[in-house]
Amino acid sequence: MSPVRFTQAIVRPPGASFVNGLTTAAALGAPVLTRARTQHQAYIAALRSCGLQVTELAPDEAFPDSTFVEDTAVISQRVAVATRPGAPTRADEVPAIVAALHGLGLEPVHIQAPGTVDGGDICQMDEHFLIGVSARTNENGANQLADILRQQGYRASLIDVRTVPGLLHLKSGISYLGDQRMMVAPGMPRAGALAGALAGIERIEVDRSESYAANCVRVNDKVLIASGFPRMAAVLAAQGIATIRLEMSEFQKMDGGLSCLSLRF
Repeated sequence: MSPVRFTQAIVRPPGASFVNGLTTAAALGAPVLTRARTQHQAYIAALRSCGLQVTELAPDEAFPDSTFVEDTAVISQRVAVATRPGAPTRADEVPAIVAALHGLGLEPVHIQAPGTVDGGDICQMDEHFLIGVSARTNENGANQLADILRQQGYRASLIDVRTVPGLLHLKSGISYLGDQRMMVAPGMPRAGALAGALAGIERIEVDRSESYAANCVRVNDKVLIASGFPRMAAVLAAQGIATIRLEMSEFQKMDGGLSCLSLRF
């Protein structure tokens, strides 16, 4: 089955406060704001080149991490869900995203306290959703989301990634490429719930030196990948997958990946 075809995206460029975002494990230094904004504009251009209409929200200086809009909602063909981000400093990012969704004709269901869900922990594989239980998405929130999705006829599996070293979100370590193929970073479990969920899925391993590149994004007929990871680019080329390479250095410094920068639906 081919992946969902997207027509819309919501993005928010980084504001001046981006450099004050949550402390990360990347240890790559502080982001350079001008470079981050240039990289973000290239990202928007890539989405548009894939046929998406992009809603660009204004930077929000009150929330340094708000450029990572993916964490605030989960949107599928049959339901939109407003999340409750696991970092307390990010909880109030959600109302603005809900307002944007209303403007696009979507009425989201809400995750309720004490549940927390970050959209970066949610990976859709056609009709099956993988829901990461992580430092940001707790079991209560994961189960709420699974129930919502199952009520809409989807399948859902909870994947505990709290013991995977250096993994902030589930999608920091996996990306669905469509056509029953999954990009997987080294260190992701080969047994348990993830192995069961990926039964019948071709597992394409990312070289250990290029773990960051596991977060890529299938957008219609292209896959957006981070520049600077030649081994992964070669693997995708060998699979016959068309790619768009994007500089992500400034977002990598803040533990952000390509999927983090947009809500696609």
